[in-house]
Amino acid sequence: MRAAVPRAEPLREIQAFIDAHPAEDLSVPALARRAGMSERHFSRVFTEQTGVSPGRYVERSRADAARRLLETTAHPLDRVARETGLGAPETLYRVFRRHWRVSPGDYRRRFRSKETSRS
Repeated sequence: MRAAVPRAEPLREIQAFIDAHPAEDLSVPALARRAGMSERHFSRVFTEQTGVSPGRYVERSRADAARRLLETTAHPLDRVARETGLGAPETLYRVFRRHWRVSPGDYRRRFRSKETSRS
């Protein structure tokens, strides 16, 4: 499930920031500061307007970023995990199993572009 686009401009900016900077500190405290809100208020409003909690949104955004890297690069899994804010290959694996019910390696074998495979 993809989150809805929030009505409030600061939250739309936060969504765009999350999607563009997956390796940044995307904790609720950091995002709330960026939005100029208290942590509790930010979490409540973000969830109300998007239909998902900030944590779930961040995880899905990072998973999507990792998916794109697996499709378009030959980077090793530890680099994909690091560049997408997932930290370690084990976390990357768990996130992929949760969202797509497949390992990152299997996903790459199925969906990596032919141009990337030749690199």
